[in-house]
This record gives sequence, C-alpha cells and structure tokens, in this order.
Amino acid sequence: MFGLLKSGLNKIRRAFSKTRSILGDKIRAVFSKPLDEETLDELEQVLFEADLGSTLALEFVEHVRAYARKNGLHSDLMVAMKNHAEEILHKPPHVQGNPVQTPPKVILVVGVNGSGKTTSTAKLAKLYKDQGKRVLLAAGDTFRAAAIEQLQTWSERLQIDCIKGKPGGDPSAVIFDALTAAKARGHEVIIADTAGRLQSKTDLMQELSKIKRVIEKVVPEGPHEIYLVLDATTGQNAIDQAKTFNAFTPLTGLILTKLDGSAKGGIILSIYHLMGIPVRYIGIGEGVYDFTPFDPESYVDALFS
Repeated sequence: MFGLLKSGLNKIRRAFSKTRSILGDKIRAVFSKPLDEETLDELEQVLFEADLGSTLALEFVEHVRAYARKNGLHSDLMVAMKNHAEEILHKPPHVQGNPVQTPPKVILVVGVNGSGKTTSTAKLAKLYKDQGKRVLLAAGDTFRAAAIEQLQTWSERLQIDCIKGKPGGDPSAVIFDALTAAKARGHEVIIADTAGRLQSKTDLMQELSKIKRVIEKVVPEGPHEIYLVLDATTGQNAIDQAKTFNAFTPLTGLILTKLDGSAKGGIILSIYHLMGIPVRYIGIGEGVYDFTPFDPESYVDALFS
C-alpha cells in the first residue's frame, strides 16, 4: 500500500514540476528577503503567474501577512502557504455526486474539443475496470467521427465494451442504447463521452440537457457524476469553461489534463476557491497509466516543495 501511495505522489510531483519551479523556487527566493510591502507585492506576482488568479493571490498574501504578524517574521512562511492551500481544498464541494441506488452508475464526461475528453473517458474506464467493475463506454460524441473511432480503438485496446452510433446521429439515442445494454448485460458502470461543446454554442449545451433527461428516464437518479475535462494549459480560460458548463448542468467534478506540459497547476486552487468544484482526476501524460485520482495533500506538497 505504501508503495502505491508513493507512486501516486511521485506521479503528481512530476505533473507539477513546471508549476513547482515557479512557485517553490520563486517563493523561497521571495521569503529570503525582508518581509516588507515590496516583498509581499513580489509574492503576489509570483502567485499570479502560477495561475492562482488575482483574487486568490491577494488572499494568500494577506494570509502570509497575518501568519508572520502572529508567529514572527522569521517563521516558516512556506508552511503558512501550504496550510492555506489545504484549507481551501478541504472545504466541502458545492455539489455532490448522486449515490447509486441501483446499478449501473452513470458518469457523463463533458468538455470542449481538444481538452483530452475522449482519452480521459477511456482512461477513467480503465481505472474502474482495474477495480473489478464491469464497465461500458458510450460514444456519445457523434458530431465528430474521429471521436467515435478514437473511443472504439480505446475500447478494443482496453477490452471494454463500447456502444456507438453513426457520425452525426443523435447522441441521446446512443446513450439510451448504452443504458439499455448495460442493464441487460449487468454492467456496473457506464461512462459516456459527449460532444466537444464550445461554451458559446447554446444549442449544443441544450443537447447536453436533453442527454440528462434521457438518462433520468432510464436511471432516475442518474447521471450520478458529471465530470468536466479541462486542459490545464488554458489557464484562467478553464474557469470560464467551468462556469458555463456548470450553468447548464451542475458539475460534480473536474478532470484536469495536460498537467505534464503546463506551468498552470495553480488553476486547481483557483477553480475550487471560486466555484467549489473539486478536481477528481488528473492526466499527467499520454500513457494509459498517466491518469490518477487527485489527492489534495499530495498536490499541495508537490506545489510548494
């Protein structure tokens, strides 16, 4: 068990290596100077560059100011940073997933094209399969033929059943067929890919609402989880996406991808601080195993080490 935990922590450390070079090294350089207003301004800039956003960056600065006033100017200010980050991430989320009364558990994966949505759908299915669950994939991104082919390829590679329709077909019909098949075959988990909706496309967002209604007819408490996939390299734009999707359907979690190539790891703190939507999983590479449940403590440790 310890080995698994250590492996997970090492993956997260690697994922946030670029962010850590911005935060850890630069914060220590800032704290090596006398803690005056100029130094605190510099700290705020460092945090802003790591994509915490202006509001949260200022909040951290005020926390450090109060901590130093209480514990002395020579106290371990990095500890103050870690403590405040953990406080933010341990606040209760705004929305909880629905409990599974009767299988299958239905997970809807949403996001814009290019975020890694379809790949994340497949990797999430692999995690559930490794837990011994019978998983069914639904290729609901019918607007993009490549997405159907991509998910089908993943399903064959992972030896996981997949229900698909024709390109340009009704995604709600595909997901309905998947729900019906899952009940008939005894699948415990359905993970449905959906069209890569641009947040400005109101008609496509309405399609998402239609999919939810179809699910509720077959599985009344479904979907049990709705995960939004976000590309970490988009930085603050990810917050705009989360706000828009959440307005159409309450999100129960986020999947953050491409963290291995991003210096924007601070966005996790920023989104949770603003919206209370927790990151459930992170993508840290192209491989099937480069996908792991998000652990707040490991993240904070990696971010500020």
